[in-house]
Amino acid sequence: MSVPVKHHSEGFLAIVNDAKKRIHEIDVDEYKRLLAADEAGQLIDVREEHEFAAAHAAGAMHLSKGIIERDIETTFPDKGVRLVLYCGGGYRSALATDNIQKMGYHNVLSLDGGWRAIEASDLPLDPPRK
Repeated sequence: MSVPVKHHSEGFLAIVNDAKKRIHEIDVDEYKRLLAADEAGQLIDVREEHEFAAAHAAGAMHLSKGIIERDIETTFPDKGVRLVLYCGGGYRSALATDNIQKMGYHNVLSLDGGWRAIEASDLPLDPPRK
């Protein structure tokens, strides 16, 4: 199944590509491996509220890109906790991962392909697929 790709502005892609130099990305298969080994930590959806409300990966917590930096330390005081961030395609999650790493979190992964990769996989969704 082909995952559709959004077209982004040159400036946005430049800051995403810069952030990707400093973060660790995984694909959905690696996330599933971590999940099976009980090493996935907490999945965090950084998409907007309306995107999360429409559907999200089962078990995901919502901390949108707009508030994650504000709320991460009260939500996860342990800066060593494993966090896996995803957005629509892996761009906003890369930026959020970079920012929270700058705040001292050192076990953060960004899910390349994001929601589109999750939706194309066999991972459970909320609400469940029909």
